[in-house]
Amino acid sequence: MAIGITLDASALIGFDRAQRRTVGLVARARERGERLSIPVGVIGQVWRDGRRQARLAQLLDSDTVEIVGLDDFGARAAGQLCGASTTSDVIDASVVLCARARRQRIATSDPTDMRRLDPTIDLFIV
Repeated sequence: MAIGITLDASALIGFDRAQRRTVGLVARARERGERLSIPVGVIGQVWRDGRRQARLAQLLDSDTVEIVGLDDFGARAAGQLCGASTTSDVIDASVVLCARARRQRIATSDPTDMRRLDPTIDLFIV
């Protein structure tokens, strides 16, 4: 059973742009007391101008959000996962590893890339 949600870049972009499906997903998760996990590399993919990303900044500062770092061990694991799946996106691999470690679903608009990394991962399409 999934315990929370790991957000990928497309989910963060959707939230920042107030896309109904993503905003609703985040709201329901918070209502249920679920943890939202965001790998730090994902933030780098979407962060452009804090003055115009107030919604995103508020989410990132929320008590329900865990910002997950990428250390040497995690970077090697992500690289190894890319090698095993013949993909090249280390940030997507870090999303999969984050979700696996926390037994979470992944919120994404790109299920094909996530499934290439892990065909068994639980996805929520946004």
